[in-house]
Amino acid sequence: MSSVEFNLLVSTYRNREDDCISELWYLFRELGDDQLEVRRALVPGLLLVKTRLNPYEASKKIGEIARERPWDVRYTLKLTPIDAVTSDEVEEIKRVAVSLANEKIGEGETYRITVNKRASNISSRRLIEEIAKEVNRKVSLKNPDKILQIEIIGKDVGVSILRPEDVVSIVKITTS
Repeated sequence: MSSVEFNLLVSTYRNREDDCISELWYLFRELGDDQLEVRRALVPGLLLVKTRLNPYEASKKIGEIARERPWDVRYTLKLTPIDAVTSDEVEEIKRVAVSLANEKIGEGETYRITVNKRASNISSRRLIEEIAKEVNRKVSLKNPDKILQIEIIGKDVGVSILRPEDVVSIVKITTS
């Protein structure tokens, strides 16, 4: 297992992690979670968040707050929901990813695998090939219905099955 439990990966500006943590506590308290856990990731600008709320719905609501009150969301850049956390062992990542894919990607849906890797020597290509062999769904690299996203941050690994709109980019919201 990962050393940390989290269900949301949040990116912020480097050296503004403390400001982002305060902002997240404020925002999540407004949404109804007053027991938010936030830890700095091994990499600057990334926070591992554990919320009691549904991370997909919470991300969407923070996006709505950013649209309505951009001055309240200044340090949070992007929110990525995480479905499962695992260790950085390739076989374990593969097991979790294949299980989630078979559960959450419908038979008629297309998918793509995306690996975001930081502070790790794992081969993204090998990981993608190993997982793709076991997921019996059609691949669409340009316009998938679902994205099997693997976030590797040192020994902490989060795996998600996302629709493209599930990753909430505050920058895109506030500049559109």
